[in-house]
Amino acid sequence: MPGSAAPPDPLARLAREIRDAGFDLANEAVEEGLREDAVPSLARVGRLGQLGDMPTFVAELARQLETPEPDRLVQGSSLSALARDHARNREALGFAPREIVTEFLLLRRVLWRFVARRAPELDADGLLEVERRLDDAIDHLVVECVVAYFDRAMGELSTQARQDPLTGLLNHQAFTQALESEIVRATRYEHGLALVFFDVDRFKEVNDTLGHPEGDRVLRAVAAMIEATLRRTDVAGRMGGDEFAVALVESEADAGGHYLARLHDAIDERVASGELPARFAVSPGVAHFPTDGGTADALFRAADRRLYEVKRTRS
Repeated sequence: MPGSAAPPDPLARLAREIRDAGFDLANEAVEEGLREDAVPSLARVGRLGQLGDMPTFVAELARQLETPEPDRLVQGSSLSALARDHARNREALGFAPREIVTEFLLLRRVLWRFVARRAPELDADGLLEVERRLDDAIDHLVVECVVAYFDRAMGELSTQARQDPLTGLLNHQAFTQALESEIVRATRYEHGLALVFFDVDRFKEVNDTLGHPEGDRVLRAVAAMIEATLRRTDVAGRMGGDEFAVALVESEADAGGHYLARLHDAIDERVASGELPARFAVSPGVAHFPTDGGTADALFRAADRRLYEVKRTRS
């Protein structure tokens, strides 16, 4: 009939119905997860925690169904960021990766039940198109959640590979690499760098008389003291046993002495408070780039030599 409005597109109408029912569909997916303990962690959180971002995801899936946009389903899109944030938030609540994926598979099941009830309104091609658009979008959400999990896991492994497990400082290899990088930077920009290398005096006595747990506590206290006396740009590491090293970047030749003065003040405070044992002391050696050498190995040799000179004067 002339002038009459065209009938609404069935896919657009279905998308609007999904969007309007979004909260109910999200709740239905939660109930699916609670049923037969399909997603065990859901039982440990309240309803808002159970829903999480699911209502938002339903709305986004409806958008993609109504107006499919390839850019929405690529890495780095706002939808991808939402999926990764959802995965991180779920992990923070104690959800296992399998549970996070299961949530989306259950949401797919809920959506398909919703679509099936409206199947008579769609022809065969329309139904196939609904399946393709929804499956592509949900598959993308699942992939982004899995990638977020592995990114975090790999980041943790990378950090663990660089950290000393007892003190949290850089380990020997990571500190040496950081020192070498700072030497390259110091060479390029023609500034100095100080290396302070020290060990704990009579540390074996601490382990032998007070036990290894107390020795570990002392080493952690030393690490905390080092971090408290550093500038944000400086680098610290545990080199093994009771040996520690600090790299003072962009520093003049007297920087090592100034740092040791701060360190000794911190030691006195912690001995007085009982955090460190009575008679606690360290033997330090200081080397400066470029005065004492142009490589990490040369600086360590110079600092180590001076450390043992200090020990000889105390014996």
